[in-house]
Amino acid sequence: MGNEVSANFELFNNAADNNKQFITGELKRLLVPGARVLEIGSGSGQHAVHFVSQLEDVSWQPTDREPYFDALERNLGGITLSGVRKPIYLDIAQFDIAGSFDAVFCANVMHIMSADLIPNMMAGVASLLDSGGLFILYGPYKYEGAYTTLSNEKFDEWLKSRDPLSGIRDIEVVQAKAKTNHLDLIEDIPMPANNQFLVFRKSSEN
Repeated sequence: MGNEVSANFELFNNAADNNKQFITGELKRLLVPGARVLEIGSGSGQHAVHFVSQLEDVSWQPTDREPYFDALERNLGGITLSGVRKPIYLDIAQFDIAGSFDAVFCANVMHIMSADLIPNMMAGVASLLDSGGLFILYGPYKYEGAYTTLSNEKFDEWLKSRDPLSGIRDIEVVQAKAKTNHLDLIEDIPMPANNQFLVFRKSSEN
């Protein structure tokens, strides 16, 4: 398979393919060479492969849970990029990963998972970051209870029809939960397809 995402990747996601270049530009700006990055919800592994191929000396740790984990392992099993680490299983409800990372990246997961897992995610992420570490979120959000576009409102309705506990989150709620865990929102960048690129920085707990 080499170092490229194959058309035969299981669970290939068109949205991830479409947004990879836009996200790469921001990651190049934010991540120092050699950065250790944990990705929450790697899905097919498309982002992991693309970002490592584009970023200098980055160490990228993919994670996911069932029903995605087995496909993620198979997809990345044929990748020879040294910066892509062997996937590890992560259930946000448990968040039992140990270690230290310079950044945690998570794309299009917040609106899919249950709202009651947000505090657990924030606490888990904060435990992995040293002071100054970054938590990077990509996806759609609401502001003061309002959708940024009609299409996002329709998307939210569709999400909740599948799972009432999912849905596009209010930025104020996410920011508050992050702040409780010493994660301060420092950037909020509009992205294509009505998404936001949010950057939180871990502050000192003292």
